[in-house]
Amino acid sequence: MSEAKLREELYGSFRNRGMIYYNMYKTLSAELGKEKAADLMQDAIYNRGVEQSKVLAGLDNKNVKALMEKFLSIIPDGGKMFGPEILNVEDDAVDIKFHRCPLKECWLEAGIPEDEVAELCRIAARVDNGLFEGAGFKFHAETWEPGRDGCCHLHLRPGD
Repeated sequence: MSEAKLREELYGSFRNRGMIYYNMYKTLSAELGKEKAADLMQDAIYNRGVEQSKVLAGLDNKNVKALMEKFLSIIPDGGKMFGPEILNVEDDAVDIKFHRCPLKECWLEAGIPEDEVAELCRIAARVDNGLFEGAGFKFHAETWEPGRDGCCHLHLRPGD
């Protein structure tokens, strides 16, 4: 299989994941309300992040620089999929801005209203909380909002 075909399939799988999230959110919202739907999805997505935190096993939870290096090494398509920019690297703080997100892009391309896309971004970003917190680090994200350029801003901090 060619690299171009593999890349096309990789990005397509992320678009599919994005639309699965959207359809789950709409279905759960209709049954339970938007707040409960978001809560349930965030819990499930967070738990998946914790499961994925195994890829960070063995890192000293005080070493956010090592965490950054490992995390950047596992971003799909050599980092191109999310376009990370390192904004700050210190012993006790790493801040990364994503310039792209295939989930956000697919939702906007599907014509989903921006305020709903922002909610979906908040929901989907919980995977990163699970990933980093599951590995013993502190983490928070500023997810995309209408009018903001790029996507998420990730803030990695040493664990307790």
